[in-house]
Amino acid sequence: MLRNCRQPADAVTALGAMQAQDYLGALWSIGLRMPDSTEALVEQALAERKIVRTWPMRGTLHFVAAPDVRWMLELLTPRIITASASRARNLELDAAVFLRCEKLFVRALTGGGQLARAAMMDLLETNKISTAKQRGYHILWRLAQERVIVFGARADKSQTFALLEEWVARAKKLDRAAALAELAQRYFSSHGPALLSDFVGWAGLKVGDAREGIAGASQLRQEKIGSENFWLAADAEIPDAKKMSEAHLLPGFDEYLLGYKDRRAVLASKHAGKIVPGSNGMFLPTIIINGQVAGTWKRTLKKKSVVITPSCFQPLKKTAKLAVEVAAARYGKFLGLPVAINW
Repeated sequence: MLRNCRQPADAVTALGAMQAQDYLGALWSIGLRMPDSTEALVEQALAERKIVRTWPMRGTLHFVAAPDVRWMLELLTPRIITASASRARNLELDAAVFLRCEKLFVRALTGGGQLARAAMMDLLETNKISTAKQRGYHILWRLAQERVIVFGARADKSQTFALLEEWVARAKKLDRAAALAELAQRYFSSHGPALLSDFVGWAGLKVGDAREGIAGASQLRQEKIGSENFWLAADAEIPDAKKMSEAHLLPGFDEYLLGYKDRRAVLASKHAGKIVPGSNGMFLPTIIINGQVAGTWKRTLKKKSVVITPSCFQPLKKTAKLAVEVAAARYGKFLGLPVAINW
C-alpha cells in the first residue's frame, strides 16, 4: 500500500496514472494500494468522477485522477497522435472525418448524456461513417486524446462514454514545464527507485523532456545503486527485500511490473517469458512474495465464491503458502466473495 491512501483517488493521484486496459484487473490494482478496499468502492469513485479512465499516455488506457486528466492529455497525447498519422491514413481517417465524428458525439452527449461503446458505433454507422477494420476504435481513441470524450460510469457492465467537458470539472492548468515536473515527481515518488529510462518508457516522453521534468521536480533525490543512477522521493527509503515478508496477488497489468522498462529487480530473466507468454504484450496476473515475482495465478468466478489457482515457479514453503492464502483472502474481501485456493 502507498502511504496515506484512504480513497481510490488518493492511490491514482499518488501513482500519477495506472494502466487500465483490463478494467476489472485495474480496479484491483487500485484496491491493492488502500486498506479495507472493495470493488464497489473503486467503481463508486469512477461514478462520482473522482477518477477517470482514458488514454493519457502511450496510447494506452489508464486511470487518472480527475484534476489531472486535462494537463496529462495536453502534455502527452500530441506525440502519440502524430505517431499514429500513418495508421489513420491507412484507415482513411482524415481531419474532416474526425471533425464529423466530433460533432456527432457532441450533439449526442451534450446535456449529461452517456452512451455505451456499441451505441457510439451505431451512431457513426447511422451517419455513414464506417467503423469497420478498427476504424471505430481509432475514432474513439483519437477523440479521447483530443479531449473531446472520456469514459463515463459503467452501466449494466458496459463501458460508456461522455463529454470530457461535462464529465470532468475544470482544474488548475499547468504549463509544459510545470506538467513535466509534476509528472516526474509523481512517478519517482511512487515508483522509485527507478531509472530515467523507466520514466521515459512509462510516460512515453522524449529523453530530453524526461530530464527536464526531473530537473524541475523539487522533491526528488538521486541514488547510485551498483553502476546505475536511480531517482526516488527525497524522503523515501530504499526498499530492503529482506524485510519484505508479505505476498500479493497482482492483476496482469499492474504498475509493479508495467511501471518499469527494466524489471530485473523483481523478475528473474529466466521467468520473464512465463509472465508474457509468446511475447504478445498480454501480462498474466502475478504472485509476489518478498518483493519478487514468484509465479502466476488465475481466478474462476463462481456464483457465490472465487477460486484462485496459483502456478508458482517452484514449490513454496509453508510460510509462503500461508502468505499467499492471506493475499487471496484479501482479494476475496475486495470482491465480497469467499475464496477457495486450488493448489
